[in-house]
Amino acid sequence: MSPGFAAMEALVAAPLLLPLAVGLLCGLLPRAWVRSASAIGAFVSLLAAVALLAVVMTQGTQDTAFGDWALPFAIQLVADPLGAAMAVVAALMGFASIVFQLSGVDAAEETPTLHPLLHLLLAAVAGAFLTGDLFNLYVWFELMLVAAVGLFIHQRGRLLQEAGFKYFIVNAFGTLVFLAAIAWVYARTGHLNFDALEVALAALPAHEQLALAATLALGFLLKAGAFPLFGWLPASYHVLPTPVLALFAGLLTKVGVYAILRVWGDVMPGLVPAANEALGWVAVATMVVGVLGAAFHWDMRRILAFHIISQIGYILLAIALGAGEGHAAATFYTIHHIIVKANLFLIAALMVRAGGDWDLRRAGGLWKTHPWLGLLFLVPALSLVGIPPLSGFWAKLLVVREAFAGGHAAWAAAALLVGFLTLYSMMKIWMEGFWKPAPGAADAKPSPHAGSPLPTRSAAPALPRMAVATCATLAAITVVIGLAPDGLFGIAQAAAAAMGAAP
Repeated sequence: MSPGFAAMEALVAAPLLLPLAVGLLCGLLPRAWVRSASAIGAFVSLLAAVALLAVVMTQGTQDTAFGDWALPFAIQLVADPLGAAMAVVAALMGFASIVFQLSGVDAAEETPTLHPLLHLLLAAVAGAFLTGDLFNLYVWFELMLVAAVGLFIHQRGRLLQEAGFKYFIVNAFGTLVFLAAIAWVYARTGHLNFDALEVALAALPAHEQLALAATLALGFLLKAGAFPLFGWLPASYHVLPTPVLALFAGLLTKVGVYAILRVWGDVMPGLVPAANEALGWVAVATMVVGVLGAAFHWDMRRILAFHIISQIGYILLAIALGAGEGHAAATFYTIHHIIVKANLFLIAALMVRAGGDWDLRRAGGLWKTHPWLGLLFLVPALSLVGIPPLSGFWAKLLVVREAFAGGHAAWAAAALLVGFLTLYSMMKIWMEGFWKPAPGAADAKPSPHAGSPLPTRSAAPALPRMAVATCATLAAITVVIGLAPDGLFGIAQAAAAAMGAAP
């Protein structure tokens, strides 16, 4: 084995091995060193993921195999443009969430298990993005579930315990469905490697391919929070500390839609049109139900949680539009949404720290005290809506354009309508949190015993620079993608082309 080949194997495995190593290190180090080691380790993981993506985009798909077996039976990791790009954005979210945790804004309790669990979650997500094997995709899903439930229950609190139980029960059912589908696939083909499965599944009757695809999709759609399997998400996410919540919101449901994109677009590209038609209508229902749920609520965490569901609908719609431009649109939209959604939760926490409240009915007055925070909020909020020149404009344009081009005018109309309703939710947060007078301010009257108004609210604490810098960096990435979308769109097109390539 040449040194260059060994180095490439190490680079392919680095996005998942580094978080595993950092998590182990955080469990062994003295507590005084854990926070610094966690942040440095997350940054190194990000650099490794960026280096891997650069190699993939210049030299093509890279892979490596473990277990001393020949393919297709070895444990394979594959870094193609889709997997490498998703590994980068996952590492970025991990680093941003850990830095925000260190700032102390609505931070999780610094228990001995917090940072090991965070890095275990990041390793599991990266493993899901880079695996080339259906069973190992299941293994990484299981590790994600273990780490996620651990992050729910690692600190005391009845609400966290209850939310963790809801999350575990529903997601465990999804993994059981996935495992049953894997057993069915293996029984019929004798393979689990993605490339081998693409050939073997093509030999099955069309109706059996469709049944297999539907069973796999059921497990993935539950984990993605799609209609009608989304109830666990708004019932559990809102109680999490913000750094953990941002990480969950950015990554976990996207692993579900990634799995659908990978299996339907790469492993089973010959699905009958009825499968994509059904997925398209599921996507429309997901968009509509999610945005209506967001419009109903007043708690910012619940509003943004329902918008996770709504935006998952857009990604599913792009997948349903089929190979080529549809899959490129799904990749672009997924990466854009991970960054925007995580940033919205982080900025919401800053709004509360600045003197607001999670419940918008008890918030207000932040424009007067923190106008720059209002402008910072508008960047991801308007990007979520799809306002140019932000990243969300290009993401939605790609989806709507392909829907019209494919003759799905009803799907395109639903996507446009949901965009307008998303604007309503984002403006509700902005108007209630920033523009509306602070509660009690309108009732303040001159005291009969003094010449100044009665105080209504104590001075808002200063916002930690580390937290502000994290949100500003993510907002800047959103603006850069919007102003220069060709870079991300090139990655998305390369990802779609690689999925369409013959095994």
